[in-house]
Amino acid sequence: MATDRRPDDMVRITTPELADAFIEEQIAALRAQIGDKKVLLALSGGVDSSVVAAMLIKAVGDQLVCVHVNHGLLRKGEPEQVIKVFRDELKANLIYVDATDRFLDKLAGVTDPETKRKIIGGEFIEVFAEEARKLDGIEFLAQGTIWPDILESEAGIKAHHNAGGLPEDMKFELVEPVKILFKDEVRVVGERLGLPANMVYRQPFPGPGLGVRCPGAITRDRLEAVRESDAILREEFAKNGLEGKVWQYFTVVPDFKSTGVKDGKRTFDWPCIIRAINTTDVMEVTVEHLSNELIDHLVERIIKEVPGINRVLFDYTPKPPATVEYE
Repeated sequence: MATDRRPDDMVRITTPELADAFIEEQIAALRAQIGDKKVLLALSGGVDSSVVAAMLIKAVGDQLVCVHVNHGLLRKGEPEQVIKVFRDELKANLIYVDATDRFLDKLAGVTDPETKRKIIGGEFIEVFAEEARKLDGIEFLAQGTIWPDILESEAGIKAHHNAGGLPEDMKFELVEPVKILFKDEVRVVGERLGLPANMVYRQPFPGPGLGVRCPGAITRDRLEAVRESDAILREEFAKNGLEGKVWQYFTVVPDFKSTGVKDGKRTFDWPCIIRAINTTDVMEVTVEHLSNELIDHLVERIIKEVPGINRVLFDYTPKPPATVEYE
């Protein structure tokens, strides 16, 4: 099914049989497109790039080179987890690049959300190009673009690193085997490709990472506040049986401060916003209503354990009118 658009009459992939048919068609299309050349994949460890990796391994095997770029905007423990799963367990040809300083230096002082996304997306391509120069025969760049990415970019809602902002002189031909699928379809395909359940059903994570959850100009201290509060939220959701049941949950630390009190002293620190949502197609989103006890516990932990936070808020806004991420 080599197409740039999702056919209007395409049946939603909900069954193993439909997933198998899609995989078979895509593997044939990938082999025809790539031939005997090498393909470079941006492997974030998220659902989309992981499914693309598994499909490419089936299609072209060792011709796939996976590059995991740590741009400094990943969740706590994520780079270590990606290395463990893909290099150690799946035996993928994985190159790890720590580009934290490079990304954060370029993002310093940048407040516009679209500019931030394009800097991150453009820098990703530059990193890949540098890695490609060290290898022979790299002609293709694989991406985990999915259909909502394309629709939102076309509608002008927001730019996606997968669907916009690529440099004009990019020398790679794009390989995007799941670009006509919705997120729920990608998961069904991932299951049929044999990926572990905790990878297929992990909550999605945007390409720009915590950069879109640190609104305004990104600073290292506020970025750490996002990372630490997010880790607490994920830990508590797992403890309370919500992991895998709630589609996406995360924290946001906006770029403004308010007055508070801690240990009997005045503070002037950031708020932390919790967002917990459910969806099937990412086009419409409902809010997961947490128990009062859980919210109280989250507030207590985040305030106590995360430096720079003196207020915790909960976002009850569905999509529309809001979007999933804050930028």
